[in-house]
Amino acid sequence: MSESVSPIDPQLLEILRCPVAVHYKDRGDDPGRLELVKGCWLVSADSGYKYPIREGLPVMLVDEGKKWKDVPVEDLPVPPPPGE
Repeated sequence: MSESVSPIDPQLLEILRCPVAVHYKDRGDDPGRLELVKGCWLVSADSGYKYPIREGLPVMLVDEGKKWKDVPVEDLPVPPPPGE
C-alpha cells in the first residue's frame, strides 16, 4: 500500500528554513532551504542538519537537527525515533 499524502504541507515546506543555516551570509539569497527525504526528515544542504517529522510535525529544534547532522541520509531511521 503506497501513501499518496505528503507528510508535510508543500506550502509549509516552501517557507520552512533551517534555523542554523538561515543566518549564513555566504549561501546565496535564500539559505537554509529544506528537502524532504525518506518521507519523514527535513534536510538542510547548507548546514547538514537533519530534522525529523514526528506525528506530522517538523521538529525544528537546533539541538535535534545537530544530533542527526553526522548521520548519512541513507542511515536515517524511518520512522524517526521518539523525542526525548
